[in-house]
Amino acid sequence: MSFEEFQAVLAASGPPPASLSLPLQALWQDARGDWARAHECAQEDKARDGSWVHAYLHRKEGDLGNAGYWYARAARPMPGAEVAPEAEWAAIARELLAR
Repeated sequence: MSFEEFQAVLAASGPPPASLSLPLQALWQDARGDWARAHECAQEDKARDGSWVHAYLHRKEGDLGNAGYWYARAARPMPGAEVAPEAEWAAIARELLAR
């Protein structure tokens, strides 16, 4: 699925496609405004991608200490304050979808 297709499906009503990985489901839920469900999806994935989305979610909520822990687990640098959460969301989604 391309990023553009992901955005189009996201805009439609209904649940996320079953084919999405847990990290992509987390991004889906976050974009739909359900941070708690997004967090659950990210926590279910114990690999680096789940940790990356988990880190993003905590950064978005302003819990930078917790975010830093999860960025380290994901082996990713924490973006600076100049990177808006929306831009990080898109960057993560693009990378995960490109795999």
